[in-house]
Amino acid sequence: MSEGANSSTAFRVPPFPLPARLGLGAWRAATKLGMPAPRFDEAALIASARRRTGLEDFGDEDFRTPMRRLLAAFDDEADLHLLGRAVLRSSVVRALECRLRLERIRAVDPSLEATPVAAPVFITGMQRTGTTKLHRLLACAPELRHLSSAEGLNPAPLGRPVRDEPGEPARRMAFAKRAENGMKYMSPALFAIHPIEADAPEEDVFLFDVTFISPAVDASLSVPSYTRWIREIDQHPPYAYVRRLIQLLLWQRPGRYLGKTPHHQENLDVLFDVFPDAKVVHTHRDPLKVVPSFSSMMAHAGAMLSRRIDPVEVGRRVADQMVNSVERAIAVRDRIGPGRVLDVHYADLVRDPIEQLKRVHAFCELEWNAGSEARAQRWIAENPQHKYGTHRYGLADFGLDAEELEARFKPYRERFGVGDA
Repeated sequence: MSEGANSSTAFRVPPFPLPARLGLGAWRAATKLGMPAPRFDEAALIASARRRTGLEDFGDEDFRTPMRRLLAAFDDEADLHLLGRAVLRSSVVRALECRLRLERIRAVDPSLEATPVAAPVFITGMQRTGTTKLHRLLACAPELRHLSSAEGLNPAPLGRPVRDEPGEPARRMAFAKRAENGMKYMSPALFAIHPIEADAPEEDVFLFDVTFISPAVDASLSVPSYTRWIREIDQHPPYAYVRRLIQLLLWQRPGRYLGKTPHHQENLDVLFDVFPDAKVVHTHRDPLKVVPSFSSMMAHAGAMLSRRIDPVEVGRRVADQMVNSVERAIAVRDRIGPGRVLDVHYADLVRDPIEQLKRVHAFCELEWNAGSEARAQRWIAENPQHKYGTHRYGLADFGLDAEELEARFKPYRERFGVGDA
């Protein structure tokens, strides 16, 4: 748990397990005696990635500007505890390694650049609106090629940059399994809210981490200057790089790409610019349920990294980000007109997932047959709601006011016919 959680509401993130707390306490004591804490030194991070990969060439180094912004936010605003510093330092090095490996693969196999990303399917919507359930149901379609958690953590092969190197996929899976087990142990409550399973479909936010323009950091940590900055800049460069990463994934395992992240909701115009033939599925749910649910998720996620978790600040930040996201989505949806996006309501998805899956298949021009339904029904049977525990949350936990949220989300609710769900 965070070392200095704010007590402005009754909400509390469960503490880390006792052995972990004792270990972290010993680590803190060691740093006071002179042991160095994890540092966000740009030169050291670059050197580490080069040493670990044996590669030197990053290609275009425009990534250094957003990386510096991100590192400054970690140091100056996020108030990270030692575990958070170690986790985020590791994620930065992995992103740099991925960029090095991608450049090397491009040099070895020029066909990578020509890999088509044809008619990709993207699921988006506010967080906690059924995007994950729909994504994992749709991933049952054999025509679609999703991003797995193992690939999200390491999009590029970890060995020599060739296809099918013996044992290479197992290395990535083993790394992802360690991450999965670590999350289950340190924060079973967070795992119950959003399980990140090593071999399960996961969202495109992992790919944005490689650009250092990270919606995950923006959502889970209080980093106001970084939050403002990533919403002021042109989103085309990070989306263009994400397209290159999707090409890298398809180069490794071909198929029609299936992606998902709520981040796409506020960037639909850029998404269609970069993927002009994309099919987009837009999910919807009552914001009075969505905002406190995601606030709870981000408070738990933030506590894995930061000493400072103020539930009221989290609730305010989440509400502001969601209002901004849906307002931007409405503006783009009105501009592009009908036919390019399919709307799916959370209540309908929960009530009759097969019927909604049929609608999505038809919209995406995917075959639906007895095998399709059998695969979906198997996933539903193996993944009941509350599989890893029950997620409990409320508006009061995060200092949220129902009337204020109703007013702020009124245009969204009217535009998409969103009622209580």
